[in-house]
Amino acid sequence: MTHIRTAVFPVAGMGTRFLPATKSIPKEMLPLVDRPLIQYAVDEARAAGIEQFIFVTAAGKGALEDYFDTAAALEQRLAAAGKTSALSALEQTRMLEGTLSFLRQNAPLGLGHAVKLARRLVGNEPFAVLLPDDVIRGPQGALAQMVAAHAKTRGHMVATMDVPRAETSSYGILDVARTAGRLTTARGLVEKPQPNLAPSTSAVVGRYILEPSIFARLSDLGPGAGGEVQLTDAINADVQAVGVTGYRFQGERFDCGSVAGFVQATIAFALDRPDLQGALGRFLDAGAMPKQQAA
Repeated sequence: MTHIRTAVFPVAGMGTRFLPATKSIPKEMLPLVDRPLIQYAVDEARAAGIEQFIFVTAAGKGALEDYFDTAAALEQRLAAAGKTSALSALEQTRMLEGTLSFLRQNAPLGLGHAVKLARRLVGNEPFAVLLPDDVIRGPQGALAQMVAAHAKTRGHMVATMDVPRAETSSYGILDVARTAGRLTTARGLVEKPQPNLAPSTSAVVGRYILEPSIFARLSDLGPGAGGEVQLTDAINADVQAVGVTGYRFQGERFDCGSVAGFVQATIAFALDRPDLQGALGRFLDAGAMPKQQAA
C-alpha cells in the first residue's frame, strides 16, 4: 500500500515540434521503440503503486482513450491465429475498470490550470503529477523513488537533476536552502532564470508529488508567465505552509518533447532490448549512416 494513490497526466499539448506527425496522432502516442510515450509514464506510475489515473486531455486526443480501451475484435483475431506473443504485448495496455478518468482542458492555459482541473477527482489527499514528455530510465522508476522519500518528508516534492548553468533558462530551478543526500530543502522555485540569475543548477523535471493544498493556491492565482497559470507559482505560494523538497532521482532523463531527445531515448531503450541491441549496436559501431550506392 502507498499513501500516493492518484496520478494526474497533463496531456493536452499540441506537440508542434513533431509536426506533421502530430497533425493526426497525439504526441503521447508516438512510439518509443514499440510502446507509446504515455505507456512509459503509466507503467512508472503503476510501479509506484498508483491506483487512479487522471488524464487531462484536449480536442484530438481520442487515441489516448482508445489505446487503454479493450480491443475485443483485435484480441479475438490474434487468439484465433494463435499469436500468443502479440496477445501478451497487449496486456500492458489493460487498465482495471474504473481506474481511468479523462478531463478536457478546453484552452491551453498552462500546467497549473491542467492540474487544477483534477481537483474534484483527486480529493483531499496527496497526489502525483507525471509529464509524459520526460521519460526516465533507471533501475527503479523515478516516481517510486519519490513516493518512498515523500512518506518521510511530506509537503510538496519535485524531481530534480543537476544541469549545466548555461541551461538553467530552460528549467524551473530550485532556490536551495540545504541538501542531504538526494533530498534538497528549497526556499522556492524560480521559473527559467537566466544563468547569471539562477539560484542553483538543481532543475525540476516532470515528476511532482503535491499536497492537496496546491488546489487552493492554484485557485488564487491569475495568469503568470506566458499568460498561463504556472504550477511553479502555486508551489512557491505554499512554501511556508507545507514546504518544498527536491528529490534527485537515480536514473537518466530524456526530453522526449524535443525531436533530439526522442531519438536519443529511442536508441537508449532499443539498446536495452536483447532482440534489438545486436543489430543496432553493429549499426552504431559503424559510425555512419549506410552510404547510398551510386546510380
